[in-house]
Amino acid sequence: MCEDDYEVPSPHEEAVDKAAEREHDREPDGFVQKIALMTAVLSTVGALINYQSGSSQTEAMFLKNASILKQSEASDQWAYYQAKSTKGHIAEATAALASDPGVKAQFLAEKAKDDKEKLEIQAEAKKLQAAAHKLGDDAEAKIKPHELLALALTFIQIAVALAAITVLTRRRWLIWGSIGSAAIGIIAAAITLF
Repeated sequence: MCEDDYEVPSPHEEAVDKAAEREHDREPDGFVQKIALMTAVLSTVGALINYQSGSSQTEAMFLKNASILKQSEASDQWAYYQAKSTKGHIAEATAALASDPGVKAQFLAEKAKDDKEKLEIQAEAKKLQAAAHKLGDDAEAKIKPHELLALALTFIQIAVALAAITVLTRRRWLIWGSIGSAAIGIIAAAITLF
C-alpha cells in the first residue's frame, strides 16, 4: 500500500467541512429575500405613519398657538371691559357728586355710553374666548392621533429590528415576533387613520 491511499483529515479540514455542511443546511436564500421584502414594506409603512404623525402633531401645535392668540385677544377685551367699567363708575360717582345739573347730565350720558360700549366689548370678549376654547379642543383632538401613530411607528420599528435579527441569527421563530409587532403597529395606525 502506498502513502497516498490513506488520507487522514486534519482538525482544520474537518472544521472547514463541518462549516460548509452547516452553511448548506441553512435556510435557502428565498427565506432571506422574503424577510428583506417584508422589511422594505414595513419601512415604507413606517415612513407613511411617521409622515402622518408629524403632520398631526404640526397641526395640533398650530391650533394650540391659534388658541393662545385668541385667548390673549379675549384677555385684552376683558381688560378693556374693566377699563370701561371703571370709567363708568367714576362717571356715575362724579354725577352723584355734581351739583350742576348740566355737569351731572354730561357724566350720566358718558356712563350710559360706556355701559353700551361695555356690552359690545363683553360680547366680543366672550366670542374670542369661545373661539380660543374651540381651537384648544381642536388641538387636543389632533394630538391624540399623533400619540397613537407614534406608538404604531414604534411597533413597526420593532418589527423591522426583529426581522433583521431573524436574518442574522437564522432563528426562524423570531419572524413571528416581527409579524406580531408589525400587525400591532399596522392595526394601531389603521384605527387612527380610519
